Amino acid sequence: MRKLSLILLVFVFSIRFAVADEGMWLLTMLNKNYEQMKKQGLKLTTEDIYSLNNSSIKDAVVIFGGFCTGEIVSDKGLIFTNHHCGYGRIQAHSTVEHDYLSDGFWAGSFEEELPNPGLFVKFLVKMEDYTTEVLKGVGDDLTEVQRDEKINKNIEKIVKKIQKDFPESQGYEVLIQSFFENNQYYLVVYQVFEDVRLVGTPPSSIGKFGGDTDNWMWTRHTGDFSVFRVYADKNNNPAKYSPDNVPYKPKHYFPISVKGINEGDFAMILGFPGRTDRYSTTYGITEVMEITNENRQLIRGERQKVLLEDMHSDKEINIKYASKYARSSNYWKYSIGQNQGLKRLKVIEKKREIEVKFDRWLNENEERKQKYAEVLPTFKEVYANRREFVYSDLYIRECFIYGSEFVSFAHSSENLYKLLEKGVTSGDEFDEAIKKLRTVAEGFFKDYNAPTDKKASAVMLNLFTKKVDSKYFPSFITKAKSDFPSYDDYIAHIFKVSVFVNKIKFEEFINNPTLDKLNNDPAFITAKSIYEKKDEIDNLLKSDNEKLKRAKRLWLAGLMEMQSDKFFYPDANFTMRLTYGTIGGYSPKDAVEYKYYTTLKGYMEKEDAENPEFVVPQKLKDLYNKKDFGCYADKNGDLPVCFLSNNDITGGNSGSPVINGNGELIGLAFDGNWEAMSGDIAFEPDLQRTISVDIRYVLFIIEKYGEANRLIDELKIIK
Repeated sequence: MRKLSLILLVFVFSIRFAVADEGMWLLTMLNKNYEQMKKQGLKLTTEDIYSLNNSSIKDAVVIFGGFCTGEIVSDKGLIFTNHHCGYGRIQAHSTVEHDYLSDGFWAGSFEEELPNPGLFVKFLVKMEDYTTEVLKGVGDDLTEVQRDEKINKNIEKIVKKIQKDFPESQGYEVLIQSFFENNQYYLVVYQVFEDVRLVGTPPSSIGKFGGDTDNWMWTRHTGDFSVFRVYADKNNNPAKYSPDNVPYKPKHYFPISVKGINEGDFAMILGFPGRTDRYSTTYGITEVMEITNENRQLIRGERQKVLLEDMHSDKEINIKYASKYARSSNYWKYSIGQNQGLKRLKVIEKKREIEVKFDRWLNENEERKQKYAEVLPTFKEVYANRREFVYSDLYIRECFIYGSEFVSFAHSSENLYKLLEKGVTSGDEFDEAIKKLRTVAEGFFKDYNAPTDKKASAVMLNLFTKKVDSKYFPSFITKAKSDFPSYDDYIAHIFKVSVFVNKIKFEEFINNPTLDKLNNDPAFITAKSIYEKKDEIDNLLKSDNEKLKRAKRLWLAGLMEMQSDKFFYPDANFTMRLTYGTIGGYSPKDAVEYKYYTTLKGYMEKEDAENPEFVVPQKLKDLYNKKDFGCYADKNGDLPVCFLSNNDITGGNSGSPVINGNGELIGLAFDGNWEAMSGDIAFEPDLQRTISVDIRYVLFIIEKYGEANRLIDELKIIK
């Protein structure tokens, strides 16, 4: 293992320049890309972007809520991120009386900014290569389990040592994260702030304009932004929410350029991309296409029909399910697009060529054969063996854990159940279990409509029993089949008697919980059997997963050794990355050319008063008709809305700052394009584009539409 690590490290530090628009680069790799970035228009130094000792751009980029990116844009901790990143919080604050989803929201003062329990932001403090320390004592003779045990012990020692300088009490989080399929390891330190408040949002008719129809598509006219603020204690340190907290004073914040953009201009993005699998084999891609994507689009599509029908019938239900539907539909459409892209771009055929080359290369040398000969055969064996397990696991997750809301809620009482089994009915541990369950229940029932879940759960159960082999059925299905005329009747029984689908019944139960009540509750019985079956399948997958983990590690090490003239970058794993490139359009097919930007004119042209995805608010029409665009109009007098660049992003990058060569904010990244949905697996430089909302449109909406001049006054605007 030491030899393998040495080969990897020598390679990483002897890499050549890559194509500028491909790669999610670690900030520690900046020196390798710097000259190329300068040629494309970067005016900053590497120290301006990433510095451990001085203020730098990385200090203004945050993990937003654990699933998106945001950027600090004022000296008072103001945050810009996407509307869809803030959507769940906007929905949580919305009621029929105060529908911020439909009407928007703009706080008129610091006091009016809305707290969000559970929402946090993380600032990257430092990132450092710790491969040598993590792999100390890890040899090739260890099994994968033994290797993991040794690595975990090393990591535990490292984290314990580092935490002396970065204590949890001051909001620090110390992690060791793996890269290059566990061939390399980095120390990553964050500082976490937990008081984050909603400051402003446009209505969904702006922030979500185009809805599912335009999602992942170009041309785009979505004002996908929302505004939050991070608060700290009076010493500028992380603190739980308190009315005494004050706006955070950042180390760095972005100046904002409204000078405009042109085709060919330099653009870079810093953010936290979630997951890519660029080094996947044909076997892995086949599993994604045939099992994950095909079935996810089927299952979610069926459930979304139920949700959408109820959402359209009742405004209160629409508010409750807006965020749930958006989360589901996003990756429903992604699954469709990714499969189409992978087929159209013949990605499997291209990957197969690499595998053939790899097989030929390793057989040219006896040492390589000993090290890598079993890699491809292992992939073939493991993916074939685990196919039915992965399939059944996906159906359990999508149909029940995600598809039937009562299932995960009922399962949240598992800890209480175990205490009651032991006869524990009082004491600190019992009180804590009750407290946690009450908290979960409060959030659950706030956005829950039992009739909707009842209909969706019936659809999901019927679909599951049609599509999955009976040997993978949770045990409740046997009872449902024997005791009830149909699966619909079994679901109806749950919703008639269970405490987990009725707020009043649940409150009665939690005030006097007993083991007998749980053992006889059909929702709890159902959930318990579902999670037991999932655990059973997970155990069946365990052996194959260990083999797969080892094969992936050796596969990537071998690829890097074979293609020693290629600049490799690690797959995304929600650590800060930089991608650089240029502003520009593209040609998706013969005789079609897309410009690199859209304007408010195109927004107005898409208006469809009969389609809720394309409703245009009257106030925006009035501003458009008056051409009241202020300083945000382009040189032709039009108001820019969105633009394209060839930056390399993925999920998690939503809300990331798009930055010009001077380090000024020019936009917020929010989507990729339909023709390159294969991008998480295979980057296509001719097609892959990042879709961003132009910062001029953001400021126009804040100032002219929202009339939130207090926010504009906070910003450092470069005109």
